Amino acid sequence: MSLFRSAATISSFTLFSRITGLARDVLIASTFGAGPLTDAFWVAFRIPNLLRRLFAEGAFSQAFVPILGQARTKNSPQQVHILLDRVALLLTVALMTVTLLGILGAPWVVTAMASGLRGASRQAEFQAATWMTRLMFPYIICMSLVAFASAVLNTWSRFAVPAFTPVLLNFSMIGACLFLTRYADVPIYALAIGVMIGGLAQLVVQWIALARLGLLPRYSFRVREAWRDPTVKRIMRQMLPAILGVSVAQVSLLINTNIATWLAPGSVTWLSFADRLMEFPTALLGVALGTVLLPSLSAAHARQDHQSYSALLDWGLRLMLLLGLPAAVGMALLSNGLVATLFNYGAFNAHDVLQTRLAVMAYSVGLVGLLSIKILAPGFYAKQDIRTPVKIAIFVLILTQVFNVIFVPYFAHAGLALSIGLGASVNALCLLRVLRQRKIYTPSAGWGRFALRVIPALAALAAVLLAANHAIDWVALAPHAGRRLLWLAGVLLAGGLAYFAALFLCGFRPSDFTRRGMGS
Repeated sequence: MSLFRSAATISSFTLFSRITGLARDVLIASTFGAGPLTDAFWVAFRIPNLLRRLFAEGAFSQAFVPILGQARTKNSPQQVHILLDRVALLLTVALMTVTLLGILGAPWVVTAMASGLRGASRQAEFQAATWMTRLMFPYIICMSLVAFASAVLNTWSRFAVPAFTPVLLNFSMIGACLFLTRYADVPIYALAIGVMIGGLAQLVVQWIALARLGLLPRYSFRVREAWRDPTVKRIMRQMLPAILGVSVAQVSLLINTNIATWLAPGSVTWLSFADRLMEFPTALLGVALGTVLLPSLSAAHARQDHQSYSALLDWGLRLMLLLGLPAAVGMALLSNGLVATLFNYGAFNAHDVLQTRLAVMAYSVGLVGLLSIKILAPGFYAKQDIRTPVKIAIFVLILTQVFNVIFVPYFAHAGLALSIGLGASVNALCLLRVLRQRKIYTPSAGWGRFALRVIPALAALAAVLLAANHAIDWVALAPHAGRRLLWLAGVLLAGGLAYFAALFLCGFRPSDFTRRGMGS
């Protein structure tokens, strides 16, 4: 399967996941609004998500995928299976230990994550966050083992199942919101139950996929033997700097969540819903391209094919900009329509729309930076160089807090989003500069012509969106949800047609989206 088709497959399933995720959040917004207990849920949900990204999707995948790809190339299938057994065993033992500690220390964990909830007037929120944290902490076991399965499946070029399974979390949370809230003492606790059901469902589906490949881990009690395996030790050594690198981003999220709990009630929820909208382009494009590129880059590195390595990065960057720039323009100029159409129901009022819209606009400033990191960072990971991105991430963490000091007093929660966006942009520029300095990436010819083709298309898109904002009062259409949805679909379709028609008039053709076309 070509890289473009692989990325398209992942994007298609991810689109379905994000649509169901939006449906989930629309239901949560209309049922619970943006009140204190909703903030408590998002705080509690972020804690296992933070650790999942720390142990699984971030550090573990970055260290595991390149070494697994190399082992698959050089070792026998039996040796590879033994490696999978040992890695799965150690990962499970570590996760069970962390989960037990997290459940016991939930009040301290919540305090570290959201110290603003410790105030005397917010004890109900603090207790709710603590209870939901304890209930959802085992979620990191499920999702870290899901990340293990995803890494194996992606290395074997089985991209569809890992891209599809997040849908199961959304379905379980929707089901919990619809059917379990009436049975919970505190209705929002049903969402925490839904999270755990979704985590278990994802784990079952992915491990069935591993079993079909004959790669299901075989557990034993030989922890010491697994720890002594030289390849496992190598993965652990790679994970240490990777954990540091990923933890930098998670520390930034921790700080921002903590700051948000000191702002107006609802700030955590406004940021969470804005982040949900930003996940559409970052997951559909950034994650899809990054997932496809890492195994391909690892293979090119194993062959010592420097030209293909650089060409892969070049293709990823061009495709990212071709689709990421209009996404950023759309998020900035159509933020009011997107937020109002998706969330302005029931308890989620016009004030919540305004506050969430401000966060979306602030996030859009750094969208291209966030997407670029997904392309550029694998350029280091595939060479098993995790330290360089870590050093850059530490610098960006410090810089982001400087941005917070500057912007939060003026823009409140939107200042937090703006700081993240600007930090991501600086991160991407630093990664690009180092890749070029080390001659890992050399831009191919035609970048100037590429820019001259894209800029008029972006102008055409912006003109359509500005005209729509002038003509439509999105919040006033709240009593007419169906009509508002049709208007939004029409505006998105018109903007998309204007952008791609302008690209066509400027010389782009469908074949230009492929790797060969991008390099021409």
